[in-house]
Amino acid sequence: MSRSASLHAPDPVDTSSEIDAGVEGNSRITAATGTLLTLLLLVEGFTVLDVRGYITLHTALGLILIGPVVLKCASTTYRFARYYTGHDAYVRKGPPHWALRLLGPVVILSTLALLGTGVALLATHGRSDTWMTLHQGSFIVWVAAMSVHFLGHVVEAIRGTARELRPAGQDPAGRGHAVRLLLVVGSLIVGVAVAAAFTPSASSWQLHHGDHGRFQQH
Repeated sequence: MSRSASLHAPDPVDTSSEIDAGVEGNSRITAATGTLLTLLLLVEGFTVLDVRGYITLHTALGLILIGPVVLKCASTTYRFARYYTGHDAYVRKGPPHWALRLLGPVVILSTLALLGTGVALLATHGRSDTWMTLHQGSFIVWVAAMSVHFLGHVVEAIRGTARELRPAGQDPAGRGHAVRLLLVVGSLIVGVAVAAAFTPSASSWQLHHGDHGRFQQH
């Protein structure tokens, strides 16, 4: 090939920025959803201090959490699926610390168990000792796992959420900002809709002192 031809030959198309933008977008939606979940869980944790007094709020928040939890599980699962199937950009980003990788399934399974047993208690009007025991047991496992998970990801979550809230500008991941925002807000709306449909009224619940948080519906 002549020198002149080589000077005018088009450069190879570099798609790495687009791929990396996708990785960054996944990181940001995971971070933003995690931040939303943290805020909801802080309020939910407050209700645990007096479940009897805040039973309606406790139940409603538990149902609201379903939407964001599903979204965060989906975004996290997608990242690891891409990483373990050898997608270049996700391999370059690398996995979290090995301890957090081992803890990840415990966090997901204990979260699903906690929400699932809570829904089962709601369906049985709180009258099932089995579901109550499973709910309390999954809560203990969840608190232990989530505490480590939170400490391991809190800085990453804050940074990712902050990047998502900044004006797009020349941000390579800015193109998907609206979609990510829609997904996060949509997950919250789904949770609120579920809570509005299935949360009993405050007057319908009675908590017994000897049941360690067990509730019954008249």
